[in-house]
Amino acid sequence: MISGPPAWPGASPDGRTGPEEGGGGVPVGLTSWGKAPGTGCAGGTGRAVGRRRQAVIGVETDRLVVVGLTARRARDPRLVGAKAAHLARAAEAGLPVLPGFVLVPAELLDSASPGETRAGGTRQGQGEVPDDALRDEQELRRAWRELSDDGLRPLVVRSSSAWEDAADSSLAGLFETVLDVRGWSDFTDAVRRVLRSARRTPAAAGRGPHADMAVLVQPMVRASVGGVMFGADPMAGRRDRVVISAVDGGPDRLVNGSVQGVRYHLTRHGRQVHTEPGEPRDARLLARGRQLRLLRLARDAQREFGGPQDIEFAFDADDRLWLFQTRPITALPPRPARRARLLGPGPVAETFPGVLQPLEEDLWLVPMAHGLSVALDIAGAAPRRRLRRVPPVTTVDGRAAADLRLLGAAPPSSRVLGFLNPAPAARRATAAWRMGRVRTTLPTLALDLTADVDRYLSELAAPAEMLSGRLLAAVSWGRTVLSALHAQESLAGAVLGQGSGATAVGEALAVLAEARADEPDDARLVARHPVLLSLLPPALGPRPPLPGRPALTGVPRGTAVLPTREGLRLRVRWVQEMQAAMVREMARRLTAAELLDDPVRIALLRWAELTAAADGKGLPADLPERLPRPQRPELPAAFRLADGRPVAEPGRRRAAADGQGAGGGFGSGTAWHGSGERPRFAVLVVRALDPALAPLLPGLTGLVAETGSVLSHLAVLAREYQVPTAVGVPDALDRFPAGTRLTVDGGTGAVEVVRMAAVGAPAAAPRGGADHTEGMAS
Repeated sequence: MISGPPAWPGASPDGRTGPEEGGGGVPVGLTSWGKAPGTGCAGGTGRAVGRRRQAVIGVETDRLVVVGLTARRARDPRLVGAKAAHLARAAEAGLPVLPGFVLVPAELLDSASPGETRAGGTRQGQGEVPDDALRDEQELRRAWRELSDDGLRPLVVRSSSAWEDAADSSLAGLFETVLDVRGWSDFTDAVRRVLRSARRTPAAAGRGPHADMAVLVQPMVRASVGGVMFGADPMAGRRDRVVISAVDGGPDRLVNGSVQGVRYHLTRHGRQVHTEPGEPRDARLLARGRQLRLLRLARDAQREFGGPQDIEFAFDADDRLWLFQTRPITALPPRPARRARLLGPGPVAETFPGVLQPLEEDLWLVPMAHGLSVALDIAGAAPRRRLRRVPPVTTVDGRAAADLRLLGAAPPSSRVLGFLNPAPAARRATAAWRMGRVRTTLPTLALDLTADVDRYLSELAAPAEMLSGRLLAAVSWGRTVLSALHAQESLAGAVLGQGSGATAVGEALAVLAEARADEPDDARLVARHPVLLSLLPPALGPRPPLPGRPALTGVPRGTAVLPTREGLRLRVRWVQEMQAAMVREMARRLTAAELLDDPVRIALLRWAELTAAADGKGLPADLPERLPRPQRPELPAAFRLADGRPVAEPGRRRAAADGQGAGGGFGSGTAWHGSGERPRFAVLVVRALDPALAPLLPGLTGLVAETGSVLSHLAVLAREYQVPTAVGVPDALDRFPAGTRLTVDGGTGAVEVVRMAAVGAPAAAPRGGADHTEGMAS
């Protein structure tokens, strides 16, 4: 029971702020019972009567019908809206719901069951008033008088739209709620305010115009404790947990984001897992008895509505529990399977920092996965059966991700199993013997491999001078040799160490610092010094520019002095660039033959499709309809997949500077404080979760708030729009000035600054790759 956000402009195409009939401020659709708009009700005196009633009470009562919450029609969401229908259904099921009535547009009631026979033999839709619908001003006054005890008991007047509280969208807090309504004049004014809130544009929610709005009226409860309860954990997606957030008084301060409250995490059997923040045992808002009563309410609501519910509740001064609102939990994130792999971009992010298109994945990531599998098998890091079944490197939304446990970038899930199971130890003993031989022979093998690669690359003609078959053969050779290069490079890192410590990137920076002044053209500079390719990521599209001239950190010494592993890594990059040059030439020829409409679209093919086209089988018929993989946000440092979506792995401990994760996934972008020009990928940083911010949510890549609850209306909407959200982040506005590059983890609440050049300035390439692209939240 809360107030909605202030109205924002929602002008119609003809310039009006909202459709009206008769100047009464009631949206189109609230028409007379069985009459044309403005003609009055049965037995009335036409339009003049309607104007007189409006002038007296401020509400066109000849266009509204009163339906009690206990009436059969009150359980129809198409008629009374989802909020009122849910409460009517809950009351019928015996849940603790306050009495009340709903003001329904007469036209909507008239069309809800056309032709239905009523008691007395008459048919609905012929102008008569149904037995359970009281339409005129006197009957409305009577309903108000009975519920409010002739104005002595305050009321709550709320919206109840058919679009609210749906399974896929709650529109939480979008429409009006008026609390503590006393007296007839205040009551009619509150009804008018709620009806007018239907004008608010739902563009942020992707809905059409809200022409029909019902009004729910119930008594006001003086709550000692109120809050919100989720029948499942809406952030972690755990259906075996119940999350309750409670505050002193009613739940309105909690859901509007002004306070965080105390959050209780319970199992479905009532065991308290933890509380945030902690509270003394003798001063708990929700003692054990109250927690059990709320759990029983959550189970009963889930049984009645067929799924976990988002419930607003309160305990009154007599410790009676009341249900204020119940709706399905929207945007409940999927939960990873129990044995889902732990993935992360760390080991491969510097090689593939951006989104890979399908052909790039087949040319470069598949050989890497095969080479790493060979190295892991030799090292005895995993059984061959598992390596054949699960590739150590894959793509998620086009971004490269590695199996962190396979590659040793994460500790084992259970150290105890390593002692109990002798198989891994036996496998490692065999692998140790092989690794001893590798340590002895690998330098020679690597030298032979790099010499073969250098010789092959040096003997290739310019792509424009080669036959198409030779182009394809060179690309195919590259896939084969990349597997060997990745296998030896991985083994070299495991058994040979860093050698002299020199790196290809360091050599490239030294070359760039010395040669950039004499040669400003990137293409000629790269042709003269191929080591510079180590500063750029592979791509089938246009080559990204080299970074600006760096500071002199040392003199170039040549690639021959690089340690074994760095020499292998440099050849990997050279082979990738050779393949890219061959594919670009093939794309040019296919475009000239009018088989491709754009050379860049060759990246949308798979390797098997490209070889099939070379064998005369033609290009895929659906190629014109294929779209490039969009730029996605950077992946979380560690995550598991649930229904194909990355779910960040929670850390063992949360840093004190972090906030609370409110869901929405993981995103990155530029800090924006809500004023001035909005960045393309904006992370909105605010003081509090004001519901008026709802129109800004679509398109955000993150939301950070200094205060607020993860169960507030704005947090619920942010989860629906899949905006990564962190609340309770201390001093966020001061710590993250506008223009700061940020990452936001809606799972853990972590907000981190991306350490790089200022936004809008050319950024220096990170080690081993180019600048990561800012992406949209997912």
